[in-house]
Amino acid sequence: MPAKQQHKPLGFYVIVGEDPFLVSRESEKRVDAILGTEDRSMALYEPRASEAQVSDILDELRTLPFLASKRIVLIKDAEPFVRANADALMSYLGDMSPSGVLILTVSSWDKRTRLHKKFQKTGGLIEVGKLYSNQLPGYITSYAQQTHAIGLEGQTSRFLVELVGDDPGRLCREMDKLAVYVAPRKTISPQDIESLIGHNRMFDAFGVIDSVSSGQMGPAISRIRNMFAMDKSAEYSVVGAFAYHFRRLFRAKALISKGVSPQQAAAKTGVRYKQNEFLQQVGRLSLVQIGGVLAELGRIDFGMKTGHSTASIAIERLIIKVFSMRHK
Repeated sequence: MPAKQQHKPLGFYVIVGEDPFLVSRESEKRVDAILGTEDRSMALYEPRASEAQVSDILDELRTLPFLASKRIVLIKDAEPFVRANADALMSYLGDMSPSGVLILTVSSWDKRTRLHKKFQKTGGLIEVGKLYSNQLPGYITSYAQQTHAIGLEGQTSRFLVELVGDDPGRLCREMDKLAVYVAPRKTISPQDIESLIGHNRMFDAFGVIDSVSSGQMGPAISRIRNMFAMDKSAEYSVVGAFAYHFRRLFRAKALISKGVSPQQAAAKTGVRYKQNEFLQQVGRLSLVQIGGVLAELGRIDFGMKTGHSTASIAIERLIIKVFSMRHK
């Protein structure tokens, strides 16, 4: 299909951002906007940054495109290339090819350099911001619609984020799997997410919490160790599964404290399986204790993201903490 664009593309773009997935997505959108899909094979050159020679890159940019209006050279993770060839890039900025487009992706870009000062006059700097947790449900909803023409309700997208975590790349990969799973349907329900992604993880979390809340710390520790031993991906999603379950415990406990019956509280909280066992857990822990666990899960999540803890060790410590809560 031909490229659809309202403005003439610039000859030089730098796409900068900390998240490799988001930066890569932005570079792909830029290529599609300039070339479309049919011209990519003939008019896109994508060398590895470690192997790219500036003389070859400039030759590619100045080579007239064949059966296309533009020729693109895309270099990802280009920081080493930029450092080694800043002078050559500055010279190129003064005499750019009218048919070539250079796109560099980097994780950081120093705006104090001479290269940037010259670049900003004729090039295009695209800064890809980080997505925060509260933005991810909206992001994955848009991704599902744009990529798969699938509709996600707000509650469903939040559920997906809670189970998968806040890595945009992983979220999109799980969304791709869900699209195949529900085809030919164009909607996804929480039940679909449970079945494909969260079913086993939520049952694992439920079993661990049930054991520890009933005073069986040994079985709880065994369950959590088996979870990590049997499924390497648990490292990425187990905190979300525990947080999701404890949020439901907190909401149900709060509703019951306001006079709502236990069965109604479970229904309002969305508990669809093991309702009696869930309500037993609600009765074993106080609202303050559940809130304390949620705060601790937040600290665990932060520790994992900053490299100060691992999920397996942190969750074991949390189990011991919950057990001690019940015996105070």
